[in-house]
Amino acid sequence: MNEDNRQTAALPGADADQATPDSDSLVQTPSKSTRYGDEIIHEIEKIFPDAECELHHESPFQLLVAVALSAQTTDAAVNKVTPALFAAYPNADAMSRAEPADLEPYIQTIGLYRTKAKNIAALARELEDKYQGQVPSNRKQLEALPGVGRKTANVVRSVAFDIPSFAVDTHVDRISKRLGLARPQDSVEKVEEKLKRKISRDLWNRAHHEMIFFGRYFCTARNPRCADCPFGRICRKEKLEVWKQAEKKRLKSQRDTNG
Repeated sequence: MNEDNRQTAALPGADADQATPDSDSLVQTPSKSTRYGDEIIHEIEKIFPDAECELHHESPFQLLVAVALSAQTTDAAVNKVTPALFAAYPNADAMSRAEPADLEPYIQTIGLYRTKAKNIAALARELEDKYQGQVPSNRKQLEALPGVGRKTANVVRSVAFDIPSFAVDTHVDRISKRLGLARPQDSVEKVEEKLKRKISRDLWNRAHHEMIFFGRYFCTARNPRCADCPFGRICRKEKLEVWKQAEKKRLKSQRDTNG
């Protein structure tokens, strides 16, 4: 049987070796065509029906810049600096004329601001030079821009262009592994691959936001609301933590041996 078409009454996680036999699992008797991931997304949607991109923007260019600035920084912190930044440099044409030193004062409260100032200045110039100031929707073209990686490209394709994409940030990565949609050792790229296989394509864009909200406001890294969680029967948080500790010990032992 294809793993995406298993009966989710048993709710095996993606790649799990054992099923969860509880009779009151997440879903009792879904259709055979229902994917395991879809069931999870539908449950999360009940908690966060209005999940959406929280980065403030008024154009694809502003979204691209905001996402680039959000690396290793919270969306809330980015939203504090972008109003003044975008008032001064609202589009690629305006920002392409700026030097990194001109941009730094606007974003100096966020992490890695000097590097990010260089990237967004170079990004704006490249958009002007190659795309007449417009943000491309093509993944390869996006990822070729300064400071733009796969996650940023996926967010822009999804939010700005409504192209089915699945950006994996720290929240999506954590939720995927706690709920058995991916293995603890999976890379970000592998997590994205598995999510795309286990969640229907027409759900990708909204699922990305719903998983972020679930990870940011409910199943948080340090103090998750486990007592209120609908996924208690299938959660692998404890197993994930055991794996993380074992991995830390392995890496430390490896460093000690090499050092």
